[in-house]
This record gives sequence, structure tokens and C-alpha cells, in this order.
Amino acid sequence: MTATELDAGQRMSLDELRADQLANLKSTVTKVYEKVPFYRKAFDDLGVTPADITSLDDIAKLPFTNKQDLRDNYPFGMFAVPREDVARIHASSGTTGLPTVVGYTLGDIDKWGSLIARSILGAGGKRGQMMHNAYGYGLFTGGLGVHGAERHGFTVIPISGGQTQRQVQLIQDFKPDIITATPTYLLTILDEFHKQGIDPTTTSLQTAICGAEPWTDEMRKEIEKSFNINAVDIYGLSEVMGPGVACESAVTKDGPTIWEDHFYPEIVDPYTGEALPDGEEGELVFTSLTKEALPIIRYRTHDLASLLPGTANPNFRRISRITGRSDDLIIIRGVNVYPANVESVLFEFEHLSPHFQLVLTRPGRMDEVTVEVESREGVGAVELDGLNGLVAARIKERLGVSSTVSVLQPGVLPRSVGKLKRIIDRREGLR
Repeated sequence: MTATELDAGQRMSLDELRADQLANLKSTVTKVYEKVPFYRKAFDDLGVTPADITSLDDIAKLPFTNKQDLRDNYPFGMFAVPREDVARIHASSGTTGLPTVVGYTLGDIDKWGSLIARSILGAGGKRGQMMHNAYGYGLFTGGLGVHGAERHGFTVIPISGGQTQRQVQLIQDFKPDIITATPTYLLTILDEFHKQGIDPTTTSLQTAICGAEPWTDEMRKEIEKSFNINAVDIYGLSEVMGPGVACESAVTKDGPTIWEDHFYPEIVDPYTGEALPDGEEGELVFTSLTKEALPIIRYRTHDLASLLPGTANPNFRRISRITGRSDDLIIIRGVNVYPANVESVLFEFEHLSPHFQLVLTRPGRMDEVTVEVESREGVGAVELDGLNGLVAARIKERLGVSSTVSVLQPGVLPRSVGKLKRIIDRREGLR
């Protein structure tokens, strides 16, 4: 991104940014206290009022918000504007209970689009380029969120997820410059290129903007090498806004830059909730500063990361690589394991794809874990013979946990909006 493409928020000095954050924090706190009964009660229970917020450090006085709070106020109880002022509603899948419902005013949608454009430009895109948007459309925020780029000089192809054969056809026919997708679905598209006998390095694609799930540097390297493109990480979650809360720079590729003029980040101890200093790993927490329909106070994302100094945008801090989720930690016979740990091991085996899930069972008194992982397209029985034992041994060596490894055919594991659910808990009484 050139200096002339920086918007007003990116051109602020650090002092101007901090003053802007404090003014918007005060305004947001006052708004939710007056308009959202949930927050008024939560503030009153802690004995805090909007008048108590006189500095950014005072954010620690405010209550946390979590996913269950949104479910408890289903569907529209967290909105800070009348329902008729809400221009769009999104929601989570609700596969584990009531969905979390989020709303946007027209003003929110305009801001969202501008942040998507800011993210794409930072990722190396240029106005006038064509973007193949393979995020899922519908209640999921990914597809329609990124679609906002059309208001800011980008041509958007709203292909959504699925129809993988057609994805390849349209990439070949339309010749887009940018592709947006979950990293695992982009690798599914890659497999389809190979299946059709097309060299993926010959496409028009220059930039991949991937998000909606944690991914490793090994996965980034495979995407970049296989397509001969730059791949960057975009970060967001529906409860805070959707994609575009933060995005990585194509120049530095050192973690997503948080758009701090709109979202105030914190890192807290995932167990105690105590604030941690920049550079220390903990749970990522966000407070929205400019949202109208659904302002959110200290939302606990469960994503584990650290806050790092700004580089591409010096006044805006970065998120380190997400190492996992506090609610995705599994403990097998006393050993802590995150899905990302397993993924790093699987990438050591060329015949295995990054599509995997961990299945937890308790057939007796002890927990057991089965790693179900798909093979790559075109891999035959000879290459797979004995591979499950080798992978199980490597997982034991690297992670210290015993497992059973089941190597499956490509496409067997179910996808949802282009991504896999990493942990399947089948332990009786623990689900």
C-alpha cells in the first residue's frame, strides 16, 4: 500500500490515535449503558459507570462479554439501536445451541466495507482488480463481509464456497487477481486443480487472503508455493464485526495488523481474566469503538495469541500467529494438545492433506484420541501402506501423546462454510 492510499485513520499520529480511541471508548460505554439492558446490569453489578472511564487503562474496570451472553439475549437483546434501524443480520450456525446473532446499521456496513478495502490494499491488492470470493455467503459473515470491497473499487465474483469444479473453471475463465477463502478450502481448490490436470502456478491469481480458521506457516508455504502467489492472514469474528478486524501486510507477513481506530485489543490470562502485557501470550479480547447496532465490550475471543508492535502500520499493533483456542485445548492423559500442534506434524508427511480432525473417545477409564486425516489426491495404497503407524509415532515423539491415526480418502471429512470442525468429542457425559 502506498502512502497516498492510506485513509484518515491510518494517517493519525500515535497521540491522535490514543485520543480518538479514548473518545470513542467513552461514547461506546455510554451508549451500551443507556441502550443495552445486559450491559447496564453488568456495569451495575461491578459498581462501574461510564463516568469511571477516564483513560484507556480504565477498560480493565469493564465487564467481559462472551458468546453465551449473546445466546442468553437471543435474538436481538444485545442491539443498541431499534430493530428497524438494523440493515442486516448475521448469525452463527447454532450447531451447539442457540446461534449468536449480530446486526449492522448502514453505517456499520459502510465502515466494514472500508476496513475490507483497507485490508485488501495492505495485502497487496490494487483498486480495479478482480477478487474471487470463495467465503461462504449467507448468515456466515465471511462472504458478504468481504463482498463490501465492491464499494471501494474492486470487482467481486461472489462464487461462495462449494462447487469446487466450478471454482477452478471460473478462475481459469475470469482470471481474477485475488482469491479469498478459508485456507483449508483453498487447499481443496488446489487439489481440484491437480485433479483436472491444470498447473495451479499458471493462473492469474497474485494474492490469497485467507482467514476464518487458524492456520500454520507450513500451510501458508504450501499455498504460496503451489499457486505461486502471496498468501496473507485476515482476522475477524462475527461478534466483533466479521473479517477485516485485522489483516496482514503482504510486505511484512508478520501477523495481522489490528485496525485499532475501530477495535481496541487486549490480551488477558485465559483462566483469571487478568490483563497481560504486550508480547505475552494469552486470550485475545476486543472492544469495538465505532459500531452502532451491536457495540461489544471486552469480547473474549478464546483465540490464543500475543500483541506485538506495529510494523507495516507502526501505530497499529499486530496479532501474533494464533496458536490455538482456549476452548480447543484437549488434555489427553495429562498432555496438553492443540489442533495446530497436530497440524504441524501432519505437514511433515507429503502424502497427507491438511484436512484432519481429532476424535475424542473414552472406551474405558482413559481418554483416547483418533486423528482422522485425508490423504492427498492421487495418492495410492502403496504410498499409504503403514503411514498411519509412522504418523502416530511422530505425534508421540513430537507432542508426547499416544494416538490412533486413520488415513481417509480425500473429501471424506465434512466441511462447513469451507472449513473443518477440528475437535469431535464423543466421550459420554463430557459433551
